Amino acid sequence: MSRALLPDPLTAIGLAEDDDILLDEAALHLAAADRPRLDLAKPRAWLASLVARLDLTAGAHPGTARKAEALVRVLAEEEGFTGDTETYDAPENADFLACLKRRRGLPVTLAVLYAGLARRLGWPVHPVGLPGHVIVRVGGEADPILLDPFGGGRVLGAAGVEMLVARALGRRHRPERHHLRPLGNRETLVRLLSNQVARARKGGDLPRALELARRLTRIAPAAAELWWERARLEQLAGDKPAARASLSAMRETTRDPQVVARIRAAEDALAR
Repeated sequence: MSRALLPDPLTAIGLAEDDDILLDEAALHLAAADRPRLDLAKPRAWLASLVARLDLTAGAHPGTARKAEALVRVLAEEEGFTGDTETYDAPENADFLACLKRRRGLPVTLAVLYAGLARRLGWPVHPVGLPGHVIVRVGGEADPILLDPFGGGRVLGAAGVEMLVARALGRRHRPERHHLRPLGNRETLVRLLSNQVARARKGGDLPRALELARRLTRIAPAAAELWWERARLEQLAGDKPAARASLSAMRETTRDPQVVARIRAAEDALAR
């Protein structure tokens, strides 16, 4: 394939199978979309150095506990990565490159860092999308250790998970099995980028929110709800042809009669 025919990085993410997506590399490309002239060689080299330190710290043939300890020691204790509790809503917190520079970020941004680097060593580490918070699971279902990167890598027992769920849903709610389901790679990236969309909308920056929504449909083109949000933003921006095109693309993602009816109703509204 000629160089001119190669897809751009975000489109390539959208075309890739979920298991083939390298989480930290994809997050670099998402952040680099706002920095078109940036050479990613330097951040890649630094991430590679962190991987080497994790490998050295964990030692030969590490078990689950040793892997978790290495992640916390290198990333939280030595490098100081933790959550930004002072300016939580700052757009930089959902930007992977800014997170690497500031050592501060959102739960999902930091979870990408932990899981992405660990997987380069073949460690089974996955982001877990609790309601309103993302943590990481080290190990499999039989021997999991749950870490909270936003909380400086603290180990979460049952009480800690219960507290996070109750904080998001209310005191009467308890953790359920689906709350601890590992997030897929694309799902994690969508959650990361969706945080940026929400911050742009909250700040009243419709053009920025729309640009980010378009990126979302590039990395997850089969997600109907993302096309719906993109069409809604395009309509708010006064671009009805683009909104109709997004609804048409959304139609290609579903056979659900209720969703199709919803699309038709939106198309009829745009035609008025």
